[in-house]
Amino acid sequence: MSSAAAHAVVVALGATLGAAPLAITAASSQVPVTPDSPTARQWLHDELTNPIYHQGPSLLERFLTWLRDLFDGVSVAGLSGGWAALVLVAVIAVIAAVALYVSGPVRRSRRARHAPVLGIDDIRSADDLLAAASRAASLGDFGAATLDAFRALARRSEERTILDPAPGRTAHEAALMIGARLPGLAPALADGATSFDAIYYGKVPADSTSYEQMRGLEAAAAATRPTALTSAPATVAAP
Repeated sequence: MSSAAAHAVVVALGATLGAAPLAITAASSQVPVTPDSPTARQWLHDELTNPIYHQGPSLLERFLTWLRDLFDGVSVAGLSGGWAALVLVAVIAVIAAVALYVSGPVRRSRRARHAPVLGIDDIRSADDLLAAASRAASLGDFGAATLDAFRALARRSEERTILDPAPGRTAHEAALMIGARLPGLAPALADGATSFDAIYYGKVPADSTSYEQMRGLEAAAAATRPTALTSAPATVAAP
């Protein structure tokens, strides 16, 4: 690879990262500027085999495979020490950026918008969930109590065949589907889902009032006769 080609690689990688050239240059100053070919390959191998880059989904795995194939057989011996170090630092920076996207704050913030109501391993009945809510409330843990009360609402809707069982369903998805069968409670269900998300992610504190309101909503849903479902409810986006 020539110095001109190496420069093109660095520019392209910098554009991908959206990083200023000075940032990459500064990073390159942290490594030896005259690595030989075996040392350069070892740097890249060590970075690619870091466990953090293998915990993401298959998209990241495919990227790493492509990157290995791209540099397989490419020698850095023909580059000056500075260019070799710069190319390697740029490649490592791209890998780090991809890993950060897969497992970092951006990814977590997207997941945070969709709170699951019932997990795959949660097999508790509606009555079990209400009992758990009562125990939590008696201990002053109104956050857990309020969440379990909404979970009980969702589970009882499954038990009454108002809602098809689907582990991982979000609070707003559950509220929308239950509201299609209990239209008189649709606004209250939507508010309950919003409260569930807010408490689940610590955006607002729960208290005895929020717990009692959620218990009341669960009781109202349990006492309401469902209407026939004429059409599938539209998908709703979490706020």
